[in-house]
Amino acid sequence: MTKIEWVWLSRGVRAVPRPVTTPFVWFVALAGALLLVAITNRLGEHGRPAVALVALSLLAALLGLRARFAAAPGTAVLCWLVLNGFAIPPAGQLTWAGHRDTTWLACLLAAVVAGTTIARVVNARAAYRRVTQRHDPWA
Repeated sequence: MTKIEWVWLSRGVRAVPRPVTTPFVWFVALAGALLLVAITNRLGEHGRPAVALVALSLLAALLGLRARFAAAPGTAVLCWLVLNGFAIPPAGQLTWAGHRDTTWLACLLAAVVAGTTIARVVNARAAYRRVTQRHDPWA
């Protein structure tokens, strides 16, 4: 008769994902913002920046998932520059409309910070579970 022994199959220690470098995040933010604004303008939404703001906020949140907190202000400003320069008429001119632009910047910054915070919390919880996990199969 053969004895069966229970053994835990382990994947080994998994490190917490490292954030992407800040210049790379800014490059992707600029390229992605230009692409998203071009797409929204092409779909007939030129002059209605709300759609572009939502798209850029989603882009900023996605970039925040892999970025450092230090990249958040620059990411928000780059997205705002593209939004201000190309999503509202006259295209190609930067303007400052006080309350509107302050709100747009705050929205974009909040999206980046929210994405980064969510990523940090999820990674920290996963790391905590790996460290405190019991290795008793019958518990």
